[in-house]
Amino acid sequence: MKKVLLVAFAACQGFIAHSQTAADTAKAPLVKISGSADVYYRYDFNGNNTNNKTSFTNSHNSFELGMISLKAEHEFKKGSIVADLGFGKRAAEFSYNETTDKTNTAELLIKQLYVGYQVMDKLKVSMGSFGTHIGYELLDAYLNRNYSMSYMFSNGPFFSTGIKADITINSAWTAMIGLFNPTDFKSASWTNNKYVGAQLGYSSTAAPLKLYLNYLEGKDTTGVQNHQIDFVATYQINSVLGLGYNGTVSTYNNTREKEPGETAKQWWGSAVYINVDFSDKLGLTLRGEYFDDKDALKTFAAAGGGHVVAGTLSVNYKVGNLTIVPEFRLDKASVDIFNKKSGAPVGTLPAALLAATYHF
Repeated sequence: MKKVLLVAFAACQGFIAHSQTAADTAKAPLVKISGSADVYYRYDFNGNNTNNKTSFTNSHNSFELGMISLKAEHEFKKGSIVADLGFGKRAAEFSYNETTDKTNTAELLIKQLYVGYQVMDKLKVSMGSFGTHIGYELLDAYLNRNYSMSYMFSNGPFFSTGIKADITINSAWTAMIGLFNPTDFKSASWTNNKYVGAQLGYSSTAAPLKLYLNYLEGKDTTGVQNHQIDFVATYQINSVLGLGYNGTVSTYNNTREKEPGETAKQWWGSAVYINVDFSDKLGLTLRGEYFDDKDALKTFAAAGGGHVVAGTLSVNYKVGNLTIVPEFRLDKASVDIFNKKSGAPVGTLPAALLAATYHF
């Protein structure tokens, strides 16, 4: 019996050693595939489908398809490639300069496509098209806790196309600097204008605090000079409560036909995010945003200028990779930029939606 046990023990040890060797030497997948999809239903209590002034939820009393995404990533030695494709109206709105009809079409678009090279341990250079480094919110719905978007996100930028260098300064500090086409253009061969972008990031090693100072500057395709400064902060107080903040100022100077005495115009915004997680399955997010467009550059262009205060409460219920998002939102503008069903102007917009996102 003793010999039998010794033989069995030796066999088990051999099996374990073989398993460990096989696991240690197993090759990583050649291509990492991930993806996501989102759908939603939105109800405008004013009864008008033209009221929504932010991105991706332009509907009323209708079940809508958002976007399906497929992302492929590959790394080999010091090189890497990322190809991120989107299909749906959300993708069409994101690439608005490349699509002629964002309401009745659902086009297949390149969200991101870039090639990277790890020059050294702390320096990576990438060329292609990237989601913007500006702002708190992101294009893919599953990455945001609120389903509807802020005014700051909706007024851009959405993406940059060009070349950038990502630098790791130390364990806490990172930096990025890049040269890009004019904002939200994947191709701009008809103009010599370019944008410069930069980011300084700080991730505390002593507390769950992250800070990002972002910058974007250049001339757009019509020759107007634009400067944007953006700040993002996140702090996870404990396992239940987390805070986020985003503030941005975007300034425009008409360098083509500047009138005598004309000063630069700007829009700016500020938003606070309060995240509460009761468990790993249930949480909620309250977003409060103030958006100022007194110079009538964006949302209030037709109204001659104004501002809006928006509050959004979103519940996140998670079942694995599926998230159900019931949401209520109230926007209050300083002038009547919304409309009732009858067409009568009104300054407030209450709306509710139910969304679902899934990622793999």
